[in-house]
Amino acid sequence: MSAELERYRGNLRYAVDIVLCVDATGSMYPVIDAVKRSALQFHQRLAGVMGRKGKEISQLRLRVIAFRDFGDDPDSAIEQTPFLRLPEQAEEFAAFVSGIEAGGGGDVPESGLEALALAVNSPWEKGLDRRRHVIVLFTDAPAHPLGTVGVAAQSYPRGIPRTMDELFEQWGYARSQTAVMEQSAKRLVLFAPEEEPWVETIGEEWDLTLHFPSRAGEGLEEFEMDEIIETIANSL
Repeated sequence: MSAELERYRGNLRYAVDIVLCVDATGSMYPVIDAVKRSALQFHQRLAGVMGRKGKEISQLRLRVIAFRDFGDDPDSAIEQTPFLRLPEQAEEFAAFVSGIEAGGGGDVPESGLEALALAVNSPWEKGLDRRRHVIVLFTDAPAHPLGTVGVAAQSYPRGIPRTMDELFEQWGYARSQTAVMEQSAKRLVLFAPEEEPWVETIGEEWDLTLHFPSRAGEGLEEFEMDEIIETIANSL
C-alpha cells in the first residue's frame, strides 16, 4: 500500500473551500496585523486540528475578500482573490494577505454585506465528494444595508443581491428556489460585533451560522482563533 493511501486509510477526507472576508477599514488598524497573521496560519491550523480528529483535507482552496466602505472610497472598497489552492499557491495567498492595509471607512457602518454577498456567490467546488464551503467574516463594525451605499459606483459588484431578503434566499433555506449555497456543505462563521445585521438578521435567522462577538479596536485573540478553527473542524 502506498504511503499516501496508508496516510488516509480510515480517515474521512474533505474538499474544503474557505472564503475569508476581512474588514480593512481604519478602525481595524490596531488589530489588522493580528487578523492577517491568523489568516496566514488558518489553513495549517485547520489541517492540524482536523488531522487530530481523524479527518483529512483532500483539496483546500482559500479565497480572501478585503472590504472597506463604498460610501467612503468606492475604488478601494473591495480587494479580492480568486480561490487559491493550498499549499500549491501559498506564496500568492501570503502576498495578498500581507499586502492588506487598514485605512478609510468613513462612517461607522462598512460594506461588510457586499463582501458577504460576494463570498456567498463564490465559484464553489461542486465535483468532489464530501464538500465543505465555509465563509469566515472578520469585522469590528456594523454594515450598511445592501443596495444603499455606492451602488452607482463603477466598482460596485454587479449581480449581487440588493436586499437582505435576496441574500438570505441565496444563502438558502428549506424552501428556497434561488439558493446558491449547497445546504449540506455551507457554514458561516462571524467574528463581528453584537449589532445589526450580524446578530438578529444573520446570527439568529440564518442556519449553520456561528457568531463570535467582537469590539472595535480589540483584536482576534489566540484563544478565539483556536475556538473558531475548532468549531469549523467539528462541523466538517
